[in-house]
Amino acid sequence: MKQPAIYIMASKRNGTLYTGVTSNLIQRVYQHKNGITKGFTDRYRCKMLVYYELFYDMEHAILREKQLKGGSRKQKLRLIESINPQWQDLYEPLLRLDCWSF
Repeated sequence: MKQPAIYIMASKRNGTLYTGVTSNLIQRVYQHKNGITKGFTDRYRCKMLVYYELFYDMEHAILREKQLKGGSRKQKLRLIESINPQWQDLYEPLLRLDCWSF
């Protein structure tokens, strides 16, 4: 099922951050966590999903991703901590949510 989303992966609390966009958040995070997709997240061990937003269409998700990538690290840290102050990995809770059909 396609559900546009932006997300932030981290190596650890206040560690290396990666911001991405996808149409299947669960699948994409699984790929990052298991090193299936080689690249930045694999190289810098960004395995924790610390932030995400869901969108109705990919166009808005891409615009938001560009906005986040254009922002400062400090802004990203504030954003993460606004909804996830303990820097918990949100992947397991995400699997339990029934939000994939809005």
